[in-house]
Amino acid sequence: MRKNYFILVVAHSAHGRIKRLRVPHYALHVLLSLVIFGSIVGVGLVSSYTRMLSKVGDYNELRSEKEALLQQNEALKKDVEQRNVQLASLGDLATEVSIAFGISRPEPDEAAFFADESTHDEYQSFVNRFDFLQQVSLSPKGSESMLFWLENTTPSLWPVSGMLSSSFGSRRDPFSGEGTFHAGVDLRARRGTPVVAAADGVVRSSGWAGQYGKRVILSHGRSELSTHYAHLSQYFVRSGQMVRRGEVIGRVGATGRTTSSHLHYEVRYRGTAVNPYKYLKNSSPQSASYELAD
Repeated sequence: MRKNYFILVVAHSAHGRIKRLRVPHYALHVLLSLVIFGSIVGVGLVSSYTRMLSKVGDYNELRSEKEALLQQNEALKKDVEQRNVQLASLGDLATEVSIAFGISRPEPDEAAFFADESTHDEYQSFVNRFDFLQQVSLSPKGSESMLFWLENTTPSLWPVSGMLSSSFGSRRDPFSGEGTFHAGVDLRARRGTPVVAAADGVVRSSGWAGQYGKRVILSHGRSELSTHYAHLSQYFVRSGQMVRRGEVIGRVGATGRTTSSHLHYEVRYRGTAVNPYKYLKNSSPQSASYELAD
């Protein structure tokens, strides 16, 4: 009768003894089945563990996002409450001052229209009106006070107490080394040195301006002049605000495209850059006062 088994020969390396082991066919089948079954179970366990780790990571990420959104929501609630308080305060102040000085108020239809606008628009409107009422020197002369405010419209001060380091006109670009046109003058000063308005004016813009960094532009009314103050570390005025000559509008810095701390100062007539030196030569760097703009 044929026997269904394998003979496994095992030889001892030292004694040379040979042993024969008989392995039935069914034992190999069982062993192979166990190996296949174990592989399937192992792959399943690894896959389940991987999915579990992924879900745990997603859960932790969602929980972090939830906590961040809750914190952001609380901060927005506080900001809205503060804005509402400021809005109510500014509205009351604007109304009182308007009534006291006889400034015209919106008609009922206009008031209803403004009431439908967003809270942000109303808030900004009240801020602008408050700035106007706060800064204009109100007097019985009416509109003459506005002209008095912009009386000194020709730049006549050094905007910063510093040293002239680069003049107006053609020069070699400090970055590329190529010839270029310098539309203003550079006044070297330490970072944080106060920068003042060279003349009475209205802030045309204040903020980031590319290679100029933080910049403030003042318009000087009837003279059709404007002055530009660039590379600031800080600015203290916003668009539409009125400033007097000598008031501090910012501080010297090194923002934008620059190699060191200084003020880039430009004077423009009807938008065209002119040499600021003719306005600087009649005053000294120490002649600027340091009064913070309102």
